Amino acid sequence: MFPEYDVIVVGAGHAGCEAAAAAAKMGSKVLLATMNMNTIAQMSCNPAMGGVAKGQIVREVDALGGMSGIITDQTMIQFRMLNKSKGPAMWSPRAQSDRMRFAEAWRLTLEQTANVDFWQEMISGIEVADGKAVGVLTNLGITIRGKAVVLTNGTFLNGIIHIGERQLGGGRAGEKSAKGITEQLIELGFEVGRMKTGTPPRVDGRSLDYSKMEEQFGDENPSKFSYTDTEPLSQQRSCYITYTNSEVHEILKTGFEKSPMFQGRIQGLGPRYCPSIEDKINRFADRDRHQIFVEPEGWNTVEVYVNGFSSSLPEDVQFKALRKIVGFENAKMFRPGYAIEYDFFPPTQLNLTLETKLVNNLYFAGQINGTTGYEEAACQGLMAGINAHNKVHGKKPFVLKRSEAYIGVLIDDLVNKGTDEPYRMFTSRAEHRILLRQDNADIRLTKLGYELGLADESRLKAVDKKIEETGEIIAYLNNKPIEPGDINSKLEELGSAPIVEKQRAGQLIKRPNVEIEHIAEAIPAVADYLSKFKKESVEQAGIAVKYESYIEKEYVMANKMGELENYSIKGKINYRDIPALSAEAKEKLLKVQPETIGQASRISGVSPADISVLMVYLGK
Repeated sequence: MFPEYDVIVVGAGHAGCEAAAAAAKMGSKVLLATMNMNTIAQMSCNPAMGGVAKGQIVREVDALGGMSGIITDQTMIQFRMLNKSKGPAMWSPRAQSDRMRFAEAWRLTLEQTANVDFWQEMISGIEVADGKAVGVLTNLGITIRGKAVVLTNGTFLNGIIHIGERQLGGGRAGEKSAKGITEQLIELGFEVGRMKTGTPPRVDGRSLDYSKMEEQFGDENPSKFSYTDTEPLSQQRSCYITYTNSEVHEILKTGFEKSPMFQGRIQGLGPRYCPSIEDKINRFADRDRHQIFVEPEGWNTVEVYVNGFSSSLPEDVQFKALRKIVGFENAKMFRPGYAIEYDFFPPTQLNLTLETKLVNNLYFAGQINGTTGYEEAACQGLMAGINAHNKVHGKKPFVLKRSEAYIGVLIDDLVNKGTDEPYRMFTSRAEHRILLRQDNADIRLTKLGYELGLADESRLKAVDKKIEETGEIIAYLNNKPIEPGDINSKLEELGSAPIVEKQRAGQLIKRPNVEIEHIAEAIPAVADYLSKFKKESVEQAGIAVKYESYIEKEYVMANKMGELENYSIKGKINYRDIPALSAEAKEKLLKVQPETIGQASRISGVSPADISVLMVYLGK
């Protein structure tokens, strides 16, 4: 009934979709197994992609040849570039999405991708032979053979939904949980843990009074995620902001005695940076209000996502409290918020390729690794799909360094440090963030995607053109003389000191409050020259000129740290045999079995002194 597949992907969320698409585009014959074909790529939580650091990840996925950026561009209803008041390393694209269209676009894309087959059924086990994954077992007892298996189970592994004192088995509202895989992995020797996440109530937008809320518009000139020729938005839908108040908090407190979180029924750790409303009230007792983002779920639907009001309290308490929020006085609730607890597998059990250490050709991606967020899941799925394909076709592993991509930071953090709470990406996690900007992800990664067989030739040509144009603009700015009379009025307007003699345009752009567009506004000749180039190339040149010294220093630092990656560690080592290592280092190194000295240096608990000992031991 089934052929033998190159790659079997279990789960069709954001990780599973990217894994299946990547492996198939690279030439593998892929089976995507899901319990429900109608919920492929469903946005289980907020209907949005991107955000701080997350937007950079989506652009990296796109630059490598993944699909999340394209799907987001096709289905978004609002676009905002966050943190524009800060430096470009902090700029982060975010899109509000049409939930239904997003899922539909992903499904149609996968259906139109050659080499992808589908199977709708619960996968209850993995076929393992001689320490290698060789297929999967379905709930009906069907064995499907595959050379590699990628698990992207999301919140479905032994998932339990909590609403007040009620507990329901399920991986998502209205969907059953997945049984069997956790138990088998434990038998194989894997360590397992529990995590928790949550979602807020959904309400009827027709019952809200938006006139009482603060309207949040999209950008005046919206950008997009993909470096391909997807269309930017010509119209947008607004979001709104309102706040809880002391009355809301008092009503919510009446449900605390039935709260599964406060009464100990939830054992899993929840996301620190996206706490439930009851957790916020408990932890920040001195605050009399919390911000609520009112987000439409699509172009035409009336369903609204109440961002900031995640809750597992009884539904009647949620409803009463909601109606005390300004603008929600007559709110009608579609469904209550809930918490969900699920199994995850500490990611220190993985190699940097996301292949498990205990079972060859078995890969984990997404929330099974302890992460939270669509974007974090999507990039892991992409990397697992790439590496599963490469493994079964005898090609080299594909691993991104911390200095190459946020994706590299995320996977390196997970494998070397692990996580005991849902891991979310932040710009602060990347020590080389000035190099890992959202505007240059194509320059960093598209050539790699092309060499993998993911990004096509047209993408590579577009990047080469951008690099060429950027170089031309930089040379022009560094040589263009500016007279005091042409620029001083603009400098004074910007609060910058006037010049008394001729200066190069590049020198002026290095000033903190002077940008390339300010020079163009003041001097028509500069504006005329820049008009010949794409907006992205002009922006890239402006950043390169302004932050030249910072970027150069970052490259030097990255290269120095990268030297440690050149010192490989061959084979498994019994670190207990190295007496000069600290006890903690022995334990951590034995568990992780790093592949390079660089990787060893980033393991939590391994000190610089331990690295010196290790280098002496290895004769480095």
